[in-house]
Amino acid sequence: MLYLIEMPNYQQTSRVNDALQYIHSDINRNLTAATLAAQARYSQQHFHRLFHAIVGEPVNQYVRRIRLESAANHLMFNPQQAIIEIATKCGFHSLSSFSQAFKKQFFVSPGQWRTLKGNSTSPPYLQDPELAGAYQRIYSKELPAVQFVHLPDRQIAYIRHLGYGRGIKKTWQLLQAWAIAEGYQHNNQLGLHHSNPTQTPLAQCRYVACIEIDGPLNKRGLVNSTVIPGGLHARFDFSGKYGELFPCISKILQQWLPDSGLVATTTPAFALYQQNQFLSKDEKYQLSFFLPVSFY
Repeated sequence: MLYLIEMPNYQQTSRVNDALQYIHSDINRNLTAATLAAQARYSQQHFHRLFHAIVGEPVNQYVRRIRLESAANHLMFNPQQAIIEIATKCGFHSLSSFSQAFKKQFFVSPGQWRTLKGNSTSPPYLQDPELAGAYQRIYSKELPAVQFVHLPDRQIAYIRHLGYGRGIKKTWQLLQAWAIAEGYQHNNQLGLHHSNPTQTPLAQCRYVACIEIDGPLNKRGLVNSTVIPGGLHARFDFSGKYGELFPCISKILQQWLPDSGLVATTTPAFALYQQNQFLSKDEKYQLSFFLPVSFY
């Protein structure tokens, strides 16, 4: 289903999207309800109601969950970073408040999570039989050679989607129809991955279908625009069919990243499609997966 519920008033959806983009572009910044309401250009009271109606949970709960999920990722895949550094990077200003919130969310302390998940070989997506089969086919294969590239900022038009599955096809079809109407049908297609499939259940994975455009949209509604930040990225080129990409991403995060000497940033990873499995009749893909990384 769509990550943002279709509303009769697409302007409301668009303005809440502005707040969501503000959250995901830097989870360490000031993300109070007052700040986010200002981003959406609503009063706080009205913003609280709209955000809950459109996104499906209260804004403060959403921000806390996003920060904790990001922290859980860093604990798993950046073993050289101190817990307090990870907490600060993810928007927590004290170790005690972070530890308390983390244990409430995941039922273990940050240190226990790092140990338990570091020894875990069973990501949540293996509960899906089709993806489990793909895991068995793909996971033993070597990753393609990594390339390091410095990417520019990318202006995109997008539709958000909640859940990872074949339902993403409908979101891509909507975006494709919009692109044809607006003259963008031949532009780059990107899939933005906000969630870590080794940790987040498929139904809660956040995916964004994107088309690269020249500048901000003047008219927004179901389709909105934003910028994907550039910077240093690790690039991996893949080809395969539906279901096989998650094991590849899992292997990058679980094996390559901890051994690389680099750390993942809080900017989402994305796939740049040469062939999009959600729009191809044979469900095959050819793409470049870009993971934002840094030395600190």
